[in-house]
Amino acid sequence: MKGFGEEEKTIKKKLKKTTSQNQNLINLAINLHSQGKIEEASKYYKYCIKQGLNDPKVFSNYGTILHSEGKLLEAELSTRKAIKLDTNFVDAHCNLGNILKDQGKIKEAEFSYRQAIKINPDFINAHFNLGNILQDQGKIKEAESSYRKSTELKPNFISAHFNLGNILKNQGKLKEAELSYRKAINLNPGLAEAHLNLGNILQNLGRLKEAESFTRRTIELYPNFAEAYLNLGNISHNLENFKEAENSYRKAIELKPNFKEALIVFSIFLRNIGKLKDAEFYTRKVIQLNPELAEAHSNLGGILISKGQLKDAKISLLKAIDLKPNFSRVFYFLSLLNSSNEDQEWQDRLFSEKFLKNLSTKDQIFIYFARSNVLHKDKNFTESAKNLKKANDLKLTINPTEPDELIKKSSDLLIVSKQTVINKKVNLKYPQSIFIVGMPRSGSTLVESILSMNSDVQDLEEINILEESFEELRKNSEGITLAELYWQKVKDNKKEFKITTNKWLYNYQYAGLIASQMPNCKIIHCFRNPLDNILSIYRTHFTKRNKYCSSLIDCAKIYLDQENIMKEFKKNFRSKIYDLNYDLLVSNPKEEIEYLISYLGWSWDEIYLKPHLNKRTVTTQSVVQVRSPINSQSIGGWKNYKDLLQPAIDLITKDKNYQN
Repeated sequence: MKGFGEEEKTIKKKLKKTTSQNQNLINLAINLHSQGKIEEASKYYKYCIKQGLNDPKVFSNYGTILHSEGKLLEAELSTRKAIKLDTNFVDAHCNLGNILKDQGKIKEAEFSYRQAIKINPDFINAHFNLGNILQDQGKIKEAESSYRKSTELKPNFISAHFNLGNILKNQGKLKEAELSYRKAINLNPGLAEAHLNLGNILQNLGRLKEAESFTRRTIELYPNFAEAYLNLGNISHNLENFKEAENSYRKAIELKPNFKEALIVFSIFLRNIGKLKDAEFYTRKVIQLNPELAEAHSNLGGILISKGQLKDAKISLLKAIDLKPNFSRVFYFLSLLNSSNEDQEWQDRLFSEKFLKNLSTKDQIFIYFARSNVLHKDKNFTESAKNLKKANDLKLTINPTEPDELIKKSSDLLIVSKQTVINKKVNLKYPQSIFIVGMPRSGSTLVESILSMNSDVQDLEEINILEESFEELRKNSEGITLAELYWQKVKDNKKEFKITTNKWLYNYQYAGLIASQMPNCKIIHCFRNPLDNILSIYRTHFTKRNKYCSSLIDCAKIYLDQENIMKEFKKNFRSKIYDLNYDLLVSNPKEEIEYLISYLGWSWDEIYLKPHLNKRTVTTQSVVQVRSPINSQSIGGWKNYKDLLQPAIDLITKDKNYQN
């Protein structure tokens, strides 16, 4: 490599061949720079500076080269020299802002950008860069203004539209954010991140199919985009396409093994679908990566609850609120567990007047439910009812109830079942299939725990594959039966089984189709005192599917609809449907369980009386209750909440079956 002395001789030689004028030397350096000949330009800039040519463009341009080389202090000095030589050198002010930003001198950078704008109010890059620095400081409104100014001055400024979309999204202005991302995509259809973020926006707006389309387009543009696979997993999960969701989450983690967000979301997903071993593995991996992540400890607590490891679960949950004192979901989980003297500290925090301040509506819902649970255990039913009503009233502001949709579906399926020819095709390859149906909180999880004490039973838990199979059959019924479609889906989820239980409660709507189309099946209809059932639903914080549970009147409507629809099915399929009264079951378990086992044609075993010893995983809201021996404590509990339940009582007692 030549020393600078030799380079200087070369430069002088070249100058002799061209001109000795200083301005031409400066122009030569600038031209080389504009041609992308950075190394040569740098040599000429240094020579100019050595020769004492105090030209602001020389110092500014040389500063940008030094900046690109990571020589930030030298770059700053050179750029400040340019500004000293020309205080109105707008480009130099903007460049200085960029250099200062990269040094972490945020306030000074902001000042430089504002100086550039002061000199030239229409300087697009200065407005854009100012927006970036304001966003970094959390000055969201000011940043939004800067980005909007950038797009006004340059309507085809892709990055400005994109960043404006980000700012608007963070403020919850989803419709406006959508427009900004669409503008960015229209200007650059290959901008993968814009497709990704637009997919996020559409997902938050509930437009899941559109969200899926843009997210898949992101993956087409950038096949190794782990964040896109995470989002696709979330969308597929919400669409209840669980296989697609699982595959997408796994792909995200494959591409980015230490992707904390994907690991925690995937572990929660796995927990919800009952794959607790995998869920625990990924959650513990998250904790290894970030021991201070409260969400991971919370999820581990939920997994351990599902596994019946309640003491260990409490340790994890307490750790979560130590790390995140206002973690509302964790307080709710803790309120479900059995209380002890050690719980006083977190319960005091739960009931603190300051606790609800600055919490979102969703978080407040968790807190009111948690308070109600604690007060219920203390037998303070009056205050429990007040908090319970607050929780459900808040839920209604977010998710209004839709009972009529469910009732219409019941009616439609009743008609379909009456029009369907009974499937007389005998297929002995199908295992015995037991469908447990009824209302939520009607004892279905307890029944499933009893039956799964039989080692031949594979519980499918709450899996909505019958409805999926029916919808597929309606689209293409040629050469295939409902049973064949159903069992194919079962095999996709569980590999080995002799007997299966399916506890998707809303299968009661399909009871006629099950009885007529599914060989070797039994239906167990769980029911209990309607007011106890309604109260239990109302006291449970269902986060999905139950589109009536926050309204006592709508709970009553659905209860009556479910009762009436099952009566209709029993007229034609009495032998296939077994009525199991929860109140009788918990009051006289031995006799009732013996009847049930006999109906199924199984041999008797005393083990059926000890479902609380069942080691299976439970992911439903009854997860804590089923870990206790069978008891009748909940019978008649509605009387403690009689005033609260009055709207439901008025509706139920209008039905001739409950007038007494």
